[in-house]
Amino acid sequence: MEAKQREDRIQKDHDQPRILCFSFHVQGHLNPILQFCKRLASKGLKVTLVTTTSSTTTTPNFIQTQATSSINVTIISDGIEEGKKRSAATSYPDDYYECYDIFAPQSLSEFIQKQLTSDHPPNFLVYDSVTPWCFDVAKRFGIDSAPFFTQSWAVNSIYYNLCQGRFKIPLEETAVVSIPSMPPLKLNDLPSFLDGTDSYPTLLKWVLSRFSNIEQPKWLFCNTFDKLEDEVVKWMASKFPVKNIGPTIPSMYLDKRLQNDKDYGLSLFKQSTDTCMTWLDSKETGSVVYVSFGSLASLEQEQAEEVAWGLKRSNCNFLWVVRETETSKLPKNFSDETSEKGLIVSWCPQLEVLTHKSVGCFMTHCGWNSTLEALCLGVPMVAMPQWSDQPTNSKIVEDVWQVGVRVRVNEKGIVTREEIEACIREVMEGEKSEDLRRNSEKWKELAKEAVDEGGSSDRNIDEFVAKIMCSSL
Repeated sequence: MEAKQREDRIQKDHDQPRILCFSFHVQGHLNPILQFCKRLASKGLKVTLVTTTSSTTTTPNFIQTQATSSINVTIISDGIEEGKKRSAATSYPDDYYECYDIFAPQSLSEFIQKQLTSDHPPNFLVYDSVTPWCFDVAKRFGIDSAPFFTQSWAVNSIYYNLCQGRFKIPLEETAVVSIPSMPPLKLNDLPSFLDGTDSYPTLLKWVLSRFSNIEQPKWLFCNTFDKLEDEVVKWMASKFPVKNIGPTIPSMYLDKRLQNDKDYGLSLFKQSTDTCMTWLDSKETGSVVYVSFGSLASLEQEQAEEVAWGLKRSNCNFLWVVRETETSKLPKNFSDETSEKGLIVSWCPQLEVLTHKSVGCFMTHCGWNSTLEALCLGVPMVAMPQWSDQPTNSKIVEDVWQVGVRVRVNEKGIVTREEIEACIREVMEGEKSEDLRRNSEKWKELAKEAVDEGGSSDRNIDEFVAKIMCSSL
């Protein structure tokens, strides 16, 4: 009997359709794609997450939990030679992206070639939308594939409409861009790559490349949910096979259907949770401003000092994540001078922090993952965008979802301490604070509804899994 059960398990494992999921190797892309992997694995697919590493990157530290144990992880080389140095502004120099698009396809092709002769050849490739060449790689081996968009449809729509010639850059400073299903957008509401300064020409070309073959895949996955971006989703879905599968937040913070899925399961940074969680435990409910500008943004020294003094002027408790490479920009002795009210750490478990009862506000750069986390956990925001998609996310946080306030810069492009103080006070105790919290709770419930059984994102995942199951028979 035991031998027969073992044989049945082996046969079942062998019959499982296998999906490859390829991600660009930065935390903001790995996290949502890994969470999608978990959802697919929970519904019966055999999943392998593939990413790259090189001399310029840190190999991801994958934390094996019950939620990730059913996912294989493979790290292939992007072929970049030693000596490429990270740029403080963009994390990678321009020529890195050009080299990546040459060498990474070669490594992925070699990997797929080997897998086709294995006991579990892949049936499908889900790929990071910033690597559209994956579609051609998969097609070469007779494998269907689909992109995974890690940014919002609002941002994707802006880029797509630019590609379609609906507006052109550079724009005049007073220009207003009209895009179907979107509110009127000023220059500072657009992704920073479109600001007309031509500061990131290679990156702009890279992000626009996502739309070079957008008409070909049969599925377009996105880390959002239908009700969150209702109008723009309907507009994009009228043109393309849009399938939203988000928010890709660990299940225990949403529907709780994936047992022990309490974190993303990987990190590019050293982790220590005790210090900040113990500190939060000592603070009153709703009294703490949590401050984090993400894993890539780098504040200029003057701006870092203005943030510091703005936090002090607010007279609120604050937990501020400052990467070790950024601590020299803080005012001298600032940590000691504010020790009664503040705690500065180099890393913290953001999901745990945002769910802590003492946190009343999230001061954020409004990267898409952080924005979704705040929405899913019902925390109102002070939006302080830095670059890329963050200005657009901030616009929507304030004007569409109405779950936060956005800081304004002065004539020098600096957010002053007075502005920071005023925005924090508005969210924590101002006239809008109750409405912001009520709206935050609304989106929290809608996010849970989307991924719960029978929700819009859950149905999209079920439809995809059923299609893969049928095609593998």
